[in-house]
Amino acid sequence: MGHPARKTPVARQPDGTYVVSTYREIVALLHDPRVSSDPRKCPAPATAQAEGSAEPLREVLSEPNIITCDPPEYDRDRRMMMPHFVGPPPSPHLISDLEPEIRRIVDGLLDDMKGKNRVDAVDDFAYPLPVTVICKVLGVPLEDEPRFHQWIETAPDALDFGPEATSEEIRSRQAGGRQAVRDFGQFAVELLDRYARQPGPGMLSALVNEDGPEGRMSKGVLASNALLLIFAGHETTVNLIAHSVLTLLRHPDALEKLRRRPELIVPGVEELLRFESSVQFWHTRSAVEDIDIAGTTIPKGAPIFLAYGSANRDPERFTDPDALDLERRDNQHLGFSQGIHFCFGAPLARLEVQVAVGEFVRRVQNPRLVEDPPPYRHNQIFRGPRHVLVDIDGIRD
Repeated sequence: MGHPARKTPVARQPDGTYVVSTYREIVALLHDPRVSSDPRKCPAPATAQAEGSAEPLREVLSEPNIITCDPPEYDRDRRMMMPHFVGPPPSPHLISDLEPEIRRIVDGLLDDMKGKNRVDAVDDFAYPLPVTVICKVLGVPLEDEPRFHQWIETAPDALDFGPEATSEEIRSRQAGGRQAVRDFGQFAVELLDRYARQPGPGMLSALVNEDGPEGRMSKGVLASNALLLIFAGHETTVNLIAHSVLTLLRHPDALEKLRRRPELIVPGVEELLRFESSVQFWHTRSAVEDIDIAGTTIPKGAPIFLAYGSANRDPERFTDPDALDLERRDNQHLGFSQGIHFCFGAPLARLEVQVAVGEFVRRVQNPRLVEDPPPYRHNQIFRGPRHVLVDIDGIRD
């Protein structure tokens, strides 16, 4: 069944924002140089001016990061960061070399479930893996994790675009989210200062001490990117693992198929990415010139919201889009976006989810959902369940 939003591919909202909901139009805009990712080039939409819901990106992350800047600034920063994340040419295997460590963590989490009849696929499984891995990659001491656990939980509340955003409860939650972003940013600055004085392992230390041909990133830009990577490297992967488990438990035939044919985990994860988008839409893009698309003109300066979740279920692009097909062909979903801003952490996220979901399916005996739908986090952008309670009969070795 077609989603009502897709009947108008490019829809102007009362606040002057343009919401784009169809696959073809979103892909076109993701590759269009007339679309900027830099909030500094876009006046705040009326909703943000009224409610403050988008302010953290301007107020706290005053310095750009790789999702809030355009070329050539974007190209330079990504060039500087990428070798320390996926590996420089002499050793291009930083991500794949993490697989044994990821498997060790996943096995430990599943071993900890032995003897239990009920587990939470979020708290017991989806949360601990990505936070441990991103701390290792970036060089964030794992003992600091309790400090930023609550910030990670609270920061998404700063970006709440729900229709009830005028309520006192939502205003309070937005304020708490903005404070969490500030605290998180201060933590990132302190960590970078620590590594500037005494270099250590990981990507952040390498960047803060690097004297390459393009010089060093400024501390502000580096802190903004550190905050982005800690948060994005965790939040979206937690949601993806949790959604993958939830979706497979809702589709027992698919779960059993994956158990019988574990090689389907690679295309299966791509389908799970399409089926339940961890990022439902993104909201920092704007038009730097008038753009004619789908019979509508998006005027220069207008904010653009790209509805990835809608595009990933667009029947004009995906056959039977509301069906879960682990062997879906030509699955060019937008789970990691497209274009120059294709997700920086996609290779790591894919590996984590492939290992986690593959081992969950292989080792957990007779998992059953306790509550469906489970409780969800209150956020329109980062969509994910708060808890997924699962009854189990045991854990295989």
